[in-house]
Amino acid sequence: MYLLATIILLSYLVGSIPTSIIVSKLTKGIDIRDYGSGNAGGTNVMRVLGWKQGLFVIILDSLKGVLAVIVIARLHYGAIPFTNVTPFDDFTLIQIIAGIAAVIGHVWTVFAGFRGGKGIATALGMLLMISTIDMLVAVGIFIVVVFVSRYVSLGSILGAIAVPLTLVIRENVFNVNIPNYSTLLPFIILVSLIVIFTHRKNVVRLINGNEHKLNFSKKKRSTP
Repeated sequence: MYLLATIILLSYLVGSIPTSIIVSKLTKGIDIRDYGSGNAGGTNVMRVLGWKQGLFVIILDSLKGVLAVIVIARLHYGAIPFTNVTPFDDFTLIQIIAGIAAVIGHVWTVFAGFRGGKGIATALGMLLMISTIDMLVAVGIFIVVVFVSRYVSLGSILGAIAVPLTLVIRENVFNVNIPNYSTLLPFIILVSLIVIFTHRKNVVRLINGNEHKLNFSKKKRSTP
């Protein structure tokens, strides 16, 4: 039990590393949460500081999910301290737990007053290790939606919806035998719902027509 608790804590702490705040302070001496949408995520960094810094933050945030799943989870050995009633093997279950802890850490970071990002990039890193094909489809949808609409939030929401939808289509339409499908589907639905929940304010702004659009021009938005 202590080992599992340690894995959860380490994954949470890794997820809590406030990469966007660190990058914004190092490059401009500002707290990114005081600018743009006020969100401590790669999208807001891209909006305020430029696409290079934003992409750098998104990659770092994704690596937090990857690190939790493929590195920290491997600290576990032996039997898990509870009865595994899922179709997943013990190690995969530990990976899922570690990944969720990292996403929670990103959204509610202990290092920045529990005001973090929306968890998209960290969840992306985690799910890429667990459900690669479905995540790649979602990433493709995200890129197309953002390129056409310039709404990153809309791309993130539709991407989150696309992951479980792709899983269902592959299993039931194309008859792909996906291992652990009956357990993987509700898990991915849960993660997708968490991501959509963190975008609830964006949904309101999208409906009201005042959501922030991404500027693809080279000129960066000035910061006071």
